[in-house]
Amino acid sequence: MAEGRGSRNLKIRFREGGKHWTDAVPIGNGRLGAMVCGHVHSETIHLNEDTLWTGTPADYTNSKAPPALSHVRNLVHRQHYPQATAASSALTGNPSEAYLLLGDIQLDFDYSHLTPGLQQPYERELDLDTATVKVRYSVGDVQFTREHFASYPDQLIVTQISSSKPAKLSFTVSLLSKIINQTYVNAPNQIIMKGSCPGKRIQHNPHGIQFSAILDLKIGGTDGVIHILDNNKLKVEASDWAVLLLVASSSFSGPFTAPSDSKKDPTSQCFTTLSSISNVSYSHLYARHLNDYQGLFHRVSLQLMRSTRPNISEDRSLELKRLTSSVAHSSLVDSTVTQASTSDRVKSFQTDEDPSLVELLFQYGRYLLISSSRPGTQVANLQGIWNKDLEPVWDGAPHLNINLEMNYWPALPCNLSECQEPLFDYISLLSVNGSKTAHVNYQANGWVAHSKSDIWARTSAGQGDVVWALWPMGGAWLCTHLWEHYAYTMDEDFLKYKAYPLMEGCVSFLLSWLIEDSEGYLETNPSTSPEHYFIAPNGEPACVSQSSTMDVAIINEVFSTFLSAAEVIGRTKDNIVGEVRKAQPRLRPINIAQDGSIMEWVKDFKDPEVHHRHLSHLFGLFPGHTITFKETPALIEAAEKSLYKRGEEGPGWSTTWKTACWARLQNSSNAYKMIKHLINLVDPDHERPFQGGLYSNLFAAHPPFQIDANFGFAAAVAEMLVQSTLSDLFLLPALPWEKWPNGSLKGLKARGGTTVNIYWREGDLQEVGIWSEDQTRTTLRKRIHYRGTMVTADLVSGLFYKFNGQLKCLNTCSLSEMPCSSYLV
Repeated sequence: MAEGRGSRNLKIRFREGGKHWTDAVPIGNGRLGAMVCGHVHSETIHLNEDTLWTGTPADYTNSKAPPALSHVRNLVHRQHYPQATAASSALTGNPSEAYLLLGDIQLDFDYSHLTPGLQQPYERELDLDTATVKVRYSVGDVQFTREHFASYPDQLIVTQISSSKPAKLSFTVSLLSKIINQTYVNAPNQIIMKGSCPGKRIQHNPHGIQFSAILDLKIGGTDGVIHILDNNKLKVEASDWAVLLLVASSSFSGPFTAPSDSKKDPTSQCFTTLSSISNVSYSHLYARHLNDYQGLFHRVSLQLMRSTRPNISEDRSLELKRLTSSVAHSSLVDSTVTQASTSDRVKSFQTDEDPSLVELLFQYGRYLLISSSRPGTQVANLQGIWNKDLEPVWDGAPHLNINLEMNYWPALPCNLSECQEPLFDYISLLSVNGSKTAHVNYQANGWVAHSKSDIWARTSAGQGDVVWALWPMGGAWLCTHLWEHYAYTMDEDFLKYKAYPLMEGCVSFLLSWLIEDSEGYLETNPSTSPEHYFIAPNGEPACVSQSSTMDVAIINEVFSTFLSAAEVIGRTKDNIVGEVRKAQPRLRPINIAQDGSIMEWVKDFKDPEVHHRHLSHLFGLFPGHTITFKETPALIEAAEKSLYKRGEEGPGWSTTWKTACWARLQNSSNAYKMIKHLINLVDPDHERPFQGGLYSNLFAAHPPFQIDANFGFAAAVAEMLVQSTLSDLFLLPALPWEKWPNGSLKGLKARGGTTVNIYWREGDLQEVGIWSEDQTRTTLRKRIHYRGTMVTADLVSGLFYKFNGQLKCLNTCSLSEMPCSSYLV
């Protein structure tokens, strides 16, 4: 799909170079990342490689934990919650490791670039359609252009710099890093950097992961020359253009191999990569990049528009006569708006509520997932892959009590299932260490993971406050993603060979972890509601009790999906399946508090922070499926009261979680209110903790920057537009009609292996396209819902079905015959 067809100008724009790191724009290929600042006279390109972490493999077991666990359980049983909280610190361990940076490409241009007033006009943009950053400016009568992209097929970062007149490009380039390194010129056109990550979280211990980066430089023009400076810089003079190729690699060989035992030579790997593209032109590198990236990005388009009605009381015929001119005027206004800097657009959103900015932010979430998580890479961490610090906030680590899961919420509905592969690889690694943690620490079967991990697949409770560290449900939450992958793709081989064994190990742990209480319930003990304290009956703060609502909701979800998986693959007679069937009814039910909200803990404790950022007790509503309109109407009402009680304030990820919850409740007004709450510009010089918002590059703010909200936003908007079960499809269930009365979407995925296109106009559904490419079943029966209307359709795999606004099937055709001129395509 060409740019502008089905989606508008998807560009993040700047009118000046970046002052802060969050003014830079990100590119990435899943493994390598870069932040482009766009300064005129001195450009810095911040670099990352996703395997650069502190540390080495570790032992995540604690032989002293079992007696400590017994003591904590006894205190909880006696309802001595503050004492149990204090005693639980014996179950925590050492700190996790930290994600690091790679370094910087430093470009210093000649003195003409310093002349005041000559560097105009200036523009910098990230084009989501091409995953390319462009910087354009003029110095006198010479226009300079820089282009940057990160190639997945060729595994490198590419920069092209050109001038509009011959022999006008002169600059010095160097490679720098805050990590201990050796940098030198290897050839007239290459700089090599070799370094070592700390084996422990101190800089003078260099016995960690080894890494190398090579910057290869090519120039053009009859007068161009390259000089070597100080054996660590290259100086270009009088060239027409230059192309910089950055490759990087590390010795990381997996979480179970010590860096000292690794057989990988990162420098050799870098040279191999460069050798593979030695005869490939810039245009061919760019073409291969576009073919790869757009094959993913172009699967989904979204267009949201204001009303085109000049007057809502006019009759239909007059409205139709004016529609063409109204749309033309709307397009002109949209074009003007999208040419403004993105920070100005964010600033004005509270008054203009520009729908195209919502489109941009939705597609940005998809762009960031493509750029930070691809087959063969590490999982997208707390900052995706982009980091500038040796000690990033919260270590830049995967956090399993919401953040890592939210990173992958958009993968399935937003048609990027391949981008989820690193998550499944990571779960497999966690299951290895997690089985040791479960066996030694808890004398339990199966495998477990807690709230925070790292590249070494840490699974034990980390060092820190019990309120966040002691939460052994991280692995269980991750396992819900395994079933969801099957639900969206209907890939039975994945379910049978990848998902089910991991789910079985998780379920085995959960069955071991549950203990019977005096009332006959199977309880989790100890239990916390992530990062949230309560006031114990004696008036003291505590966080440890039994069977928090989140624990029960996650276990219920895992048990249900495990039973469904066993049914699909024919394993219903397994002993563990029978154990789950017996255990599930004995889980404590979700209760409603005196104020009508969902009870967060086992008792209706006093909540010292009713506006807490986490929505842990609403897991069953979203992303879970145990609180539903049909099965639990009382809990639906209680969940709504819980959201009102939590309020609107909170960091970016909390805001997008609330957006998704309101969408699941089909409350379009409140879902939109949370969107509006998120789209506020954050000033890095005056940011407030937990305020949320967006930076000028549309990175989401906690503050500081956390990428999960960017992903959560895309998932929440998708939830507003399409909801599904294996047998049901809900169209536009939480669309704010008064805000987006016109629009279309193409390519969103629904459970049951279906893809959906929708077109609506002036608040009315016009047409729907649905198809399935499930090769395992010939026909899929789907109940299609829209505004109280429901029809049942038998969808034959490989056929495209077109329905009108009344859900009447208009026609069918093969997928190869889908009309390309249709707005649905």
